[in-house]
Amino acid sequence: MRVDVDLLKRSIAASGKTKETVAKEIGIDYSTFTRKMNCDALAFSVGQMHKLVDVLSLSKDQASQIFFAQ
Repeated sequence: MRVDVDLLKRSIAASGKTKETVAKEIGIDYSTFTRKMNCDALAFSVGQMHKLVDVLSLSKDQASQIFFAQ
């Protein structure tokens, strides 16, 4: 499973939030969040994905495009 990091970054920007704020709202340290965004080997947990969907108000289609990228 690959995360479309560019689309996730655009979704964060579109929400008007910073990466720091999003990390705090999903309950992880900012440094951990940035590592997950920058390293394919570190995936978001299912719980973190659900929290990101809520925090960023993503639709099902947007979430699928981000978290299940081809």
